[in-house]
Amino acid sequence: MQKNYRTKSRDRILMFFKNHKEQTVSAARLHEYLQEQDNKVNLATIYRNLDRMTEDGVLIKYMDSQEDKAVYQYIGDNDNCHEHLHMKCMKCGKVTHLECSFMKEIMEHLQLQHKFALQCRKSILYGLCDNCIDKKQEI
Repeated sequence: MQKNYRTKSRDRILMFFKNHKEQTVSAARLHEYLQEQDNKVNLATIYRNLDRMTEDGVLIKYMDSQEDKAVYQYIGDNDNCHEHLHMKCMKCGKVTHLECSFMKEIMEHLQLQHKFALQCRKSILYGLCDNCIDKKQEI
């Protein structure tokens, strides 16, 4: 069993995700941010840390349908994050947890009526958040 070593790179990556909880972030964007902050972390180290943090349940990994690449979101102590869907604003990138009783209803409906077991772990709904809808209507 491998031991989890805390490194400066891992701490910086973790801090970035904690400060951007409502966003999904690609490895390239994280690399760009770290470079801007004068933290010289190579891309291989970033990917290694992202994989480890995903395995450890600190991050959740999605495939971004708009950009056809993996993106990550911090889930930290949110143990039930794998039990609900997420909604992502296509304009501002904000991610919202869809944690309501309606989720259970949807999952039961899909199972009973369509013989389909929804896997929330990597599922995300795309649309516009209320903030971006309001901005769009102002134009």
